[in-house]
Amino acid sequence: MIVVMKRGASQKDIDHMISQVESLGLKANVLHGTERTVIAAIGDERVNGVQSLESSPGVDSVMPVLAPYKMASREAHDCTSVVKAGSLTVGGASVGVIAGPCSVEDEEQIVASARAVKAAGATALRGGAFKPRTSPYSFQGLKEEGLKMLATARDETGLAVVTEVIAPEDVDLVGEYADVLQIGARNMQNYRLLEACGRSHRAVLLKRGPSATLDEMLLAAEYILDGGNSQVMLCERGVRTFESHTRFTLPLATVPYLHEKTHLPVVVDPSHGTGHTSLVTDMAKASVAAGADGLIIEVHPCPEKAKSDGYQSMTFDQFDAMMKACRRVAEAVDRTM
Repeated sequence: MIVVMKRGASQKDIDHMISQVESLGLKANVLHGTERTVIAAIGDERVNGVQSLESSPGVDSVMPVLAPYKMASREAHDCTSVVKAGSLTVGGASVGVIAGPCSVEDEEQIVASARAVKAAGATALRGGAFKPRTSPYSFQGLKEEGLKMLATARDETGLAVVTEVIAPEDVDLVGEYADVLQIGARNMQNYRLLEACGRSHRAVLLKRGPSATLDEMLLAAEYILDGGNSQVMLCERGVRTFESHTRFTLPLATVPYLHEKTHLPVVVDPSHGTGHTSLVTDMAKASVAAGADGLIIEVHPCPEKAKSDGYQSMTFDQFDAMMKACRRVAEAVDRTM
């Protein structure tokens, strides 16, 4: 951490700041410049009280050097982590693909989807049993019945199940049926839910909030890691901007940036990121080219009859074509699918 003193700061102000830095368990290294004095605080700066130093007399600014997240950062773990959950592996040389409908609607629909996406090369099945919706009148999911249907689809195909959990009290129930707990964008900063998932033995897919910074996303992941669960995947699903031509704006620079900052694998959701089926294939290919460790894609037997997100869901044939296109891109960047 670097503490920059104001021009003309008195020796009393400097001595006070040295005392404050040392009271936090850090070593103060004072550098006297021609115009300003700078105090380099050496040690683990991620302690309580650091930010309050900026309110001290004579201080111009306080600049952290270390990332605020300890366990998620590459400072703690240099190699990219690999998350394994049943048939799904995310973070290795192969790009993991999670595919299926937005919502579980009935057993025939979810089993047919599981068979189709597996045949096309998907390595996990997605499907919502609990659906947080903007409108209280929209389809809210089949709850535990939907979870049972997902388990049936897993028994039929061997695909790992990825499904959303929306409340801390539901973590154990969803964990009985799912291989991966998905934390949706709306719940990225639901800290009680993050803590509950941190106590779970199930892998977690953490989606970025629509208005969240990447630091906020990584700090949300830190809650899960700090709870003892190291099986965490990050998911870029687009952010809200002034643009209206897509449902959200999908910033793929997120992928290499996160790879620089964290060891956690990064999944991209081009379905939510665009909101238009016609755009999903190209953004999926771009995601693979950018280095994504996984994709999560909405696929439905008949999108026009889907109870949720049909406008961004692929048919089985469209998904199969997308997978073939993505494999060619993956090969070009030394990955497999």
